[in-house]
Amino acid sequence: MTRKQLTEEQIQRMIDSDPDAPEATDKQLAQAKPFDTVFPALADALRRNVGGRPKSENPKVAVSLRLDQEVVARFKASGPGWQTRMNDALRDAAGL
Repeated sequence: MTRKQLTEEQIQRMIDSDPDAPEATDKQLAQAKPFDTVFPALADALRRNVGGRPKSENPKVAVSLRLDQEVVARFKASGPGWQTRMNDALRDAAGL
């Protein structure tokens, strides 16, 4: 599927026709303040990345791997955690 390139004039007409998103005026831009000045606590919380999973000391590496269907089916059939069990089997096979 190819996309038709819009001209600058078409883009400006689309911007002008949207009453919910008017383009900022020079006066508004001159009055603009940095986000962390207006919302310091929120900016600080975003910087600290509050929540989420803690960083691992030994993170996993994403790989793309082609395996026999039967092998994947056997591990999946054992229920949730099959990827961890597959990792453990590979560690055993690698002598780790």
